[in-house]
Amino acid sequence: MDKIRINKYLASLGIASRRKIDLLVDQKRIQINGKIAKNGDKIDPQIDQILLDQKPVKPIAVDLVYIALHKPLNVLSSVSDNRGRTTVIDLVNIPQRVYPVGRLDYQTTGLILLTNDGNLAYQLTHPKYHFPKTYLLTLAQAPSRTQLDLLATGVPLEDGITAKADVKPISSTAQQSILQITLYQGKNRQIRRMCQALGLDLLKLKRITIGPINLDSLKIGDWRHLTPSEIKQLKQELV
Repeated sequence: MDKIRINKYLASLGIASRRKIDLLVDQKRIQINGKIAKNGDKIDPQIDQILLDQKPVKPIAVDLVYIALHKPLNVLSSVSDNRGRTTVIDLVNIPQRVYPVGRLDYQTTGLILLTNDGNLAYQLTHPKYHFPKTYLLTLAQAPSRTQLDLLATGVPLEDGITAKADVKPISSTAQQSILQITLYQGKNRQIRRMCQALGLDLLKLKRITIGPINLDSLKIGDWRHLTPSEIKQLKQELV
């Protein structure tokens, strides 16, 4: 068979995401035919012997799982936590080992995807795909026209100006206002940093869509399997 990159192959087995595999390679924990693997190495699974932490990696039939979870407040978007805090994995009771795709910070609620499909996880988080994600922001004030324009066209941050975004005011009162923002990039804590840079007091942040997947009526802390149609849509939008 054609050779395949080591990170793509191991991700296809559900071992970890491609980025995590790259990290394992950097840590010299993966060997190919008795030699320390390097990022970019290609292998033939039918011929080459792969070791992870000195243990053979054997091809297995992986039951791929795709889950939408409504992440509550004060839950970590990680597999585990050395301080004993609740993670998104603690909320999903299934036999397969899955991991979160991307992150929502500790104080942010809303839609997060969990899967053991390493290839899909890699594509969903890779900057080159510009995968849209939509959020609801609750602010302590109504933003000015200038602030709205900057949110939409680009906010200068220490690591560069943010990409264009779709901004839609939803409601506004004397006490607070709600905006809907769709981002096409994934800077760390991007919306919180955008609001801080513009002097906007962000009270709540909730993600409601990831590409074609919607939070809809999924209650806080609940999860569901993606439908075959949703999985197909996700993969089609990443082609």
